[in-house]
Amino acid sequence: MLPEKVKTQIRAIYKDIAQSLPHFRSRREQNYMVAEISKTLAGDYDKHRRIIVVEAGTGIGKSLSYILGTIPLALESKKKVCIATATVALQEQLLNKDLPFFKEQSGLNFRFGLVKGRQRYVCLAKLEMLIGDNNGTQMAMWQTKPDTAQVELLQKLHQDFHKGRWNGELDTLEAPLPDHLWQQIACDKHSCHRQQSSHRQCPFHKAREDVDTWDVLIANHSLLFADLELGGGVILPDPEDVYYVIDEAHHLPIVARDFSSAQATLRGACDWLEKIGKTAAKLQHQIKSNNIIAPAQAMQDHVTDLCAQLNQVAHFCDGQLAKFDNPENRLRFTNGELPEVLKRHAENLATASSSALKQFNKMQLLLAEAIKDGDIPRHQADSLQSETGFMLQRLENLHKLWKMMAKEDSKKGAPTARWIELMPGKQQDFLFCSSPIEVGFMLESMLWEKAAGVVLCSATLRAVNQFDYFAHQVGLSLNDGSRFLALQSPFDFENNATLFLPKMRTEPTDDAYTAELAELVHQYTADEMASLVLFASYWQMEKVAELIEGKLKVPLLLQGSAPRQQLLDTHKERCDKGLPSVLFGTGSFSEGLDLPGDYLTNLIITKLPFAVPTSPVEQAHAEYVKAKGGNPFLQLTIPDASRKLVQSCGRLLRKEQDYGRITILDRRLVSKRYGKSLLDALPPYRRVIE
Repeated sequence: MLPEKVKTQIRAIYKDIAQSLPHFRSRREQNYMVAEISKTLAGDYDKHRRIIVVEAGTGIGKSLSYILGTIPLALESKKKVCIATATVALQEQLLNKDLPFFKEQSGLNFRFGLVKGRQRYVCLAKLEMLIGDNNGTQMAMWQTKPDTAQVELLQKLHQDFHKGRWNGELDTLEAPLPDHLWQQIACDKHSCHRQQSSHRQCPFHKAREDVDTWDVLIANHSLLFADLELGGGVILPDPEDVYYVIDEAHHLPIVARDFSSAQATLRGACDWLEKIGKTAAKLQHQIKSNNIIAPAQAMQDHVTDLCAQLNQVAHFCDGQLAKFDNPENRLRFTNGELPEVLKRHAENLATASSSALKQFNKMQLLLAEAIKDGDIPRHQADSLQSETGFMLQRLENLHKLWKMMAKEDSKKGAPTARWIELMPGKQQDFLFCSSPIEVGFMLESMLWEKAAGVVLCSATLRAVNQFDYFAHQVGLSLNDGSRFLALQSPFDFENNATLFLPKMRTEPTDDAYTAELAELVHQYTADEMASLVLFASYWQMEKVAELIEGKLKVPLLLQGSAPRQQLLDTHKERCDKGLPSVLFGTGSFSEGLDLPGDYLTNLIITKLPFAVPTSPVEQAHAEYVKAKGGNPFLQLTIPDASRKLVQSCGRLLRKEQDYGRITILDRRLVSKRYGKSLLDALPPYRRVIE
């Protein structure tokens, strides 16, 4: 039960916050959200299922609600709070604004900070090896032959770090580093060890020392899954000791699915497997113990075996080239079922990669012992540990892929999606990929069963006014003891915004639709000061831009023509000067885009956001639903489109005084049976339907 002391504390803090903020308005929805979160986490509703799902409409103030609903209870219960978000913008808002403000107003004594994954920190050992004088080792570590400019860039980073001009974090680089270059110097779990001399000043380990002292941790969804995949309590505190707040929770199913997938090439894998063979030979030469002989020689045998099998699979794929003759250069296996010949290869590769992994782990342990005993000079030790760590990571990924490829799918659940992609390049290669279709069962065992309590929240979680779709995606049920709460935005939608559906000659399925779209976009932006036009595809956006650019009196700010922030800054500058501005964007502009007040008064949505199942995972999911006698369009496409349409419309009103018009140029909202359910799921805007 929620202790009286905590109840009193929450009420007092809320009162102090209300008095400190000018123009603060106490909202019933916000008060209710705070109370429901704290009572759920305290076990008032269900002691064994302390999970609450909250859809909090724009303007409720969900950040303050979950901060107030979790931190006082966590401090009293000797728990920690972990807030996981999907975007950097929200992390920065929590770190630099919301939590400092709450701490000051509440008078509570707690520490907080941002937890970043290893990949956000430089590995000094790798950096020093890549710029080192030992050409043999240096060249072996580069994935591709470096040019002089790349080496000079890394040399400057090394100097900046040691002269205190850079702290070793990716996010604090003065100039962005190419992604492929950063990946070669980023910290990883295998090659970065505290005992290495180059790791005494390791940015990652120094950052981790602070984490244990924090009461509130801010992380992203990917880092949360990295910890959960390791069993929990490795990167973040133990789940049993944590109240998780998963903000922007509508991203959770996709992040979980992507995190559980695996992919690897065939001939490319053979190339780096040969390097592993050379590394094994090097370890056998460097380590004095006779114990290294057996695993090193076994490793050589496993590499030979793995390469032979991978080449056999590549030869099989070479004979199937006709099946890759499609726009995606892809061969997807129906119901995830591999042909018998590939299934046998997958089983053999899963076994062989498992054996190789065991031997390589033995060699790494022997290397660690030799370093500890002082048998290997320190400069060689750092180089060898970085090299073996890098190889081990690749070997683990190879094993994960072939284990997923060979795994027998349960007849009770969804099959695994499996497919192959033909890779471009001089050397014909094939990328094998595997991904779960549904991840709810995984979230249940990894998080829901273990956590002290969980809050999942977002402005858009329901689809067609129901939580069913989201609940199924994340492995929850409406009657399993979890709480589900939908709180309406306090905005005056009816008086502040008009939803306009003009007459049209065509629908999106017609060939003439794009031409009519260009006419109407030109017409409905012509006399407006601040417009945002959202498109369902890049192709259509660029085509419409091409058709109207000469007719517009203002420059068109087109997504992709400049960095996103630069486009938004230009748009705001024009609005500040009283000049009209028109922004064109696709799906990524329909979420997380904040243009309050006069920065957006005219929103045009060109087409209902139906996702075409082009990704192999989406295709496999639709196939699975159909095989079970369901309707993929009604069960997957409509709920997904409903949530996205609510998100898109949500770009217009960001604050209580905002106003404007939303125009939707898709008559299927009134011509198709499903249109009514999509319309009814939108806020109660004043409707004008021609």
